Amino acid sequence: MLTLASKLKRDDGLKGSRASASTSDSTRRVSVRDKLLVKAVSFAGTCKVHFPDPNKLHCFQLTVSPDEGYYQGGKFQFETEVPDAYNMVPPKVKCLTKIWHPNITETGEICLSLLREHSIDGTGWAPTRTLKDVVWGLNSLFTDLLNFDDPLNIEAAEHHLRDKEDFRDKVDEYIKRYAR
Repeated sequence: MLTLASKLKRDDGLKGSRASASTSDSTRRVSVRDKLLVKAVSFAGTCKVHFPDPNKLHCFQLTVSPDEGYYQGGKFQFETEVPDAYNMVPPKVKCLTKIWHPNITETGEICLSLLREHSIDGTGWAPTRTLKDVVWGLNSLFTDLLNFDDPLNIEAAEHHLRDKEDFRDKVDEYIKRYAR
């Protein structure tokens, strides 16, 4: 598997070994964003990271596998795109796995304040945040931050309020169908 560190090392090695100046530095230069990503992508122990395109290290997928709660046993894919302005702006994250969750829509939108540049509660993105914070937030959506009181998916939250057991059954059905 290609990692950011190995890609950057390989790119630096190619730069140093070239005697001709025919290749412009701008095509080989590593962006500040990618240098920050090297430090930030050290969270592989808590989730799996996959780079669909090794030439686009700023676009990757995270697989979160909760080990407790309603979503235990599921594997949930999140598409993550880190913009050029990282770490001044948050990464864009979308859930690729169809899920029955009060804070994630069935189309993949996520309600997580730290993914917003500006949030009402003051816990939005700040330049001091990292991808580790994003991973922590995504993991926590399945446990601590599971919020039925301020839902994005109102239907799922109301389902939980009406019948917790039936809600659990529907979550299990979605996991069996979409998250294995």
